[in-house]
Amino acid sequence: MKMMLAGLGIDLTEIDRIKKAASKQPQFIKHVLTQNEQEQLAQFAGQRYWEYLSGRWSLKESFSKAYGTGIGSQVSFQDIEILDNQVGRPIITKSPFQGVALASVSHTGTLVMTEVVLEKETTDDE
Repeated sequence: MKMMLAGLGIDLTEIDRIKKAASKQPQFIKHVLTQNEQEQLAQFAGQRYWEYLSGRWSLKESFSKAYGTGIGSQVSFQDIEILDNQVGRPIITKSPFQGVALASVSHTGTLVMTEVVLEKETTDDE
């Protein structure tokens, strides 16, 4: 089985922008995060809390760009779930994509940068 690149998406988000949005809109977290992601978020406090929330926003933006739709009528924030595994690696556990979806996230004090790579099986003809 060979794999081929099906999509690549990156996003850069200001942590303060997400912090302000969450503070202004009480439903923001429920809109962006699935129930499982909300449970992971609840384990964090302080800067790590905002990094996780901003990271999930950014990862979902990256996914939607790689998928080719953006966030909107075809793919919503709730259609994508990204949970940290035991060592903190983001794993895409739910999405509309049928292939392999890989995610990466990195933070500074003020920014979060994410990348999502989508791969699909291919035949030798492609």
